[in-house]
Amino acid sequence: DVQLVESGGGSVQPGGSLRLSCGASGHTYSSNCMGWFRQAPGKEREGVARINTDSSRTTYADSVKGRFTISQDNDKNTLHLQMSSLKPEDTGMYYCAAARVCSWGWFDYWGQGTQVTVS
Repeated sequence: DVQLVESGGGSVQPGGSLRLSCGASGHTYSSNCMGWFRQAPGKEREGVARINTDSSRTTYADSVKGRFTISQDNDKNTLHLQMSSLKPEDTGMYYCAAARVCSWGWFDYWGQGTQVTVS
């Protein structure tokens, strides 16, 4: 199994920035993709950004392109999401996730989530 723990959420005004982090432990070698998802109240969970931990190739949801940046530390066990120009519609619970295949539907390890509120 892979254990994921998020940190860095909080409240910010529109236009502000936040940086989320996620520490991974356990059988991390079995997962070559890590990503961030979010879920707003009353809405379905959606993929925000993902990164192939081998190639460092990144993919973003259209709604966050140019504002969010996903990155990983050199040890590949720490994931970050730098969020800038935040909008009220970015509010939600943000989850770190890991997968064996780098596709939105393959994520099967999840963190507990960290709340982001933009208002």
